[in-house]
Amino acid sequence: MNADDLMTLFTVWDLLAVALMAASWAYLGHRIESTRAKTPSVTVMMAAFRHEWMRQFITRAPRIYDATILGSLRQSTSFLASATMIALGGLLALIGNSERLIGVAQDLTLATQTARVVEIKLLLVGLFLTHAFLKFLWSNRLFGYASVVMSAVPNDPADPLCLPRARQSAEINIRAAFNFNRGLRSTYFSLAALTWLAGPWVLTVAVFVVSYMIWSREFASYSRSILLNPPPPGG
Repeated sequence: MNADDLMTLFTVWDLLAVALMAASWAYLGHRIESTRAKTPSVTVMMAAFRHEWMRQFITRAPRIYDATILGSLRQSTSFLASATMIALGGLLALIGNSERLIGVAQDLTLATQTARVVEIKLLLVGLFLTHAFLKFLWSNRLFGYASVVMSAVPNDPADPLCLPRARQSAEINIRAAFNFNRGLRSTYFSLAALTWLAGPWVLTVAVFVVSYMIWSREFASYSRSILLNPPPPGG
């Protein structure tokens, strides 16, 4: 499909709305994971806590608690990967029967939409869901790597391999968390992309709403303020 075909099927406002979505998704991902920014995100701040976790792990005995926490993290990634796969299956079924959505889309936009237009709009949703699925899957595997490296940490804190192994596990754990968050962001934007069926202006509003939701949770949430300033004892 060339540019002329796109201009025939979609308006300039459609293309601008999709470009805004792509730019917002890319910028948020870069800003949230930036370790050089003066205002770090919750994701970056939690990376420091993961390093501290592994330092405390060295002297903790027994280490059942740590294994339980890491297991729960893997379960979260596994659940979301499965849920995303189910969503992708449903989306493929919709694309194969897009005629049923044409009437709904036309009622929402009060404009005629062909089956091809609806399929392309659903394809955008599918791209975000596919990206989310791959990130959840890779995050699950990285958490598995982290658990193996944790198991390789010697029981004797004085062992020279103890701290290096703990640092390796922390770094892999951090990469797993970053990929998990990438999957979450793509899931949020897939929901925004679904509103394109209602028109470019609805998509634009949805992009702003989702972007603000993601930004506020990373930079303006109450949980972030707690991470920055721990409450006083008994507070």
